Amino acid sequence: MAILLSLSFQPPKSPQNHNPKISNSPKPTSLTSTLLNTSSKRQFIFKTTSFGVVSLITQIPLALSLDESLSPSKPALSGIANTKSWFQFYGDGFAIRVPPQFEDIMEPEDFNAGLSLYGDKAKPKTFAARFASPDGSEVLSVVIRPSNQLKITFLEAKDITDIGSLREAAKIFVPGGATLYSARTIKIKEEEGFRTYYFYEFGREEQHVALVAAVNSGKAIIAGATAPQSKWDSDGVRLRSAAISLTVL
Repeated sequence: MAILLSLSFQPPKSPQNHNPKISNSPKPTSLTSTLLNTSSKRQFIFKTTSFGVVSLITQIPLALSLDESLSPSKPALSGIANTKSWFQFYGDGFAIRVPPQFEDIMEPEDFNAGLSLYGDKAKPKTFAARFASPDGSEVLSVVIRPSNQLKITFLEAKDITDIGSLREAAKIFVPGGATLYSARTIKIKEEEGFRTYYFYEFGREEQHVALVAAVNSGKAIIAGATAPQSKWDSDGVRLRSAAISLTVL
């Protein structure tokens, strides 16, 4: 499962063939206006300008590695960009900030997925959202999956802690053979208490990935930002910031 998720964030083959569907303006599209109206009371939850949530973050030892060959790196959250001016995309139960100049590269089958006729089983969408840099080397993706696909259980997961601890869930979200740089728990205050997000940053096959996962009403929402390792030093801050901007609505 971890390998499947990590491969889902690989760069697209030819993003330049797709027309941009977003602008850098923070004004939402008509498709998201309904979500915007119903989620306005939650917009205070995740303020990317101050990132006061960093004070709530706890870090587990960097000895966590699925292949036991971890090489400690600089703290993953040492650099966070101010994303308030970025376009905010509203999807099915989530919102995420999109870096400037990134283009919407959702495939046509992703837009049409989920439709069924005459009782046929609906095909699940590969991505809930997907954006890429102009050259296609940097990608921001959101994937939504039933939480019982990640961990077999008869109970509906309400929070990501229901599928395991930060360390236990790493086996789901971090592929085998990856070098895990950081794993952290982020708790966000909501009206009904705290929601937990798991953050992982790792490298695998020359790719660097920042991944944030949360659970709501039995669905796991996973945001991943990826780029070649060679570009992470220059662009890692904005990619990490985009992933961390994931908000469950």
